[in-house]
Amino acid sequence: MAGKAIGEFSLKAITATYSPGPAGGVLSQVNWEGTASGFGAVFGTATFAGGGKGGTYNWCGEAFMDDGSVLTGDGPGVFESTGKHRWRTKGHMDLTDGRRIATEGEIDLASRLWKGTIFEIG
Repeated sequence: MAGKAIGEFSLKAITATYSPGPAGGVLSQVNWEGTASGFGAVFGTATFAGGGKGGTYNWCGEAFMDDGSVLTGDGPGVFESTGKHRWRTKGHMDLTDGRRIATEGEIDLASRLWKGTIFEIG
């Protein structure tokens, strides 16, 4: 991943909504909440398209920063199965403060946890 690691994130899946997707697939919209280093409390929705072996996702969310400000961001990513009920994720986000960040993580579907590393893109 390009850039230097600037922190970590830890999110818990709260709710999920499913709807018909393209090519007979299913869209899965999962709401997440948790924390991220340098970003404070984080809330967002990841919309996954694909299947159990992999696919794409889009993240849209906001962070309630420690200084009281609010930062929003969105961007695409990909996921792939790494074993029983585990997905590896890679994505990037454009933030409202003008920065672009990248993330690499893993979702443990059984525990509903998404953890990973945040990178600056420069």
